[in-house]
Amino acid sequence: MIRCVRIWTGEDENSHFEEGSIELTPGTHGDLLSGKVGTSTASFQETSAGGTLAWHTAPVRQLVITLSGTLKFQTRGGNHFVLTPGDILLAEDTAGGGHTWKLVDDQPWRRLYVVLAKDAVVPFKRVQQK
Repeated sequence: MIRCVRIWTGEDENSHFEEGSIELTPGTHGDLLSGKVGTSTASFQETSAGGTLAWHTAPVRQLVITLSGTLKFQTRGGNHFVLTPGDILLAEDTAGGGHTWKLVDDQPWRRLYVVLAKDAVVPFKRVQQK
């Protein structure tokens, strides 16, 4: 299972999130695979340990894959979630009140931004609440 957190803009113009995973199915050699996801660009970025970013929205619909660093995200509604290495953020809150984040460990945040193609389908599967 690959952990994924989806963040989007609700009807109230605020960012909301839900936890889930990238849906995988059995493939060759015993691997689990997703279907192909249409993308337009990919780029890497690094923020030094202790970094923060004030309220903002995602510039485009994208996947953000954390390679190192632990981050705490917050929505304007006061809800929080944490990303750790290996987690994927499906950022779809391209309008509204946005979110903020801060690094909470002593590692830099190294990440891969994957900008999604228009109408790309991401195999996000929401975790059912108990």
